[in-house]
Amino acid sequence: MLKLERVGLELGSNTILTDVDLTVPPGESVCLVGPSGCGKTSLLRLASGALEASAGHVVNGFSSTTAVFQEPRLLPWQRMLDNIALGLKARGMKRRERLHRASQLADQVGLGDFHDHFPHELSGGMQQRVALARALAVGADFLLLDEPFGALDVGLRSEAQDLVERLVVDQGIATLMVTHDLTEALRLAHRIVVISGSPGRVVFEQAVTTPFAQRSHAWLYEEAGRLLRQPVVSESFLFHPDSEVV
Repeated sequence: MLKLERVGLELGSNTILTDVDLTVPPGESVCLVGPSGCGKTSLLRLASGALEASAGHVVNGFSSTTAVFQEPRLLPWQRMLDNIALGLKARGMKRRERLHRASQLADQVGLGDFHDHFPHELSGGMQQRVALARALAVGADFLLLDEPFGALDVGLRSEAQDLVERLVVDQGIATLMVTHDLTEALRLAHRIVVISGSPGRVVFEQAVTTPFAQRSHAWLYEEAGRLLRQPVVSESFLFHPDSEVV
């Protein structure tokens, strides 16, 4: 599992995070919500090992951690299958084997007819599917998602959320996802963690026990409204100018 104990982070003269306790056990989907600048992305970087905590302890016991960002970050000179197989190539897998694995994943994410396409020939939603398939290709048991759907329009965003639910949540891969969208968090999380303040800290946690199949649009908006009636949530989330509730 991932475990953070009384973690603090300082960058230069700025204190980004303070006294953060957080765990992500195997198979759990945890969504971090909160205003811009509260340290959510920095927390992901601590989880990945890209940053070292200034205080406290970070222990990532998962065997393989991968990440998907808001920008797909595909190699423009590589065809789709080669982009999906990039991590497998880095691990020394033979080309025929890695392309076979990439082809299977492309089919799973609905891109079976686009194997030979370059990134510029794919829509934004398709590119994000490629990025997700690339992350899953290496058999990761822990996936970091940093606002991966923020640049997509409403329709594509909904499709991408369906994909994460089907390929990640249903397969039991542990995830830690950053989002500004409370309804998105409610749709995809087993547990929601609200980060707020400057420096950032955990101010609220809640398990989401409703089965994923029963999380209708009406339920999402009703539950978001109920959460926002919690003073600590509304104060840290609803009234921040960069926050979203839809």
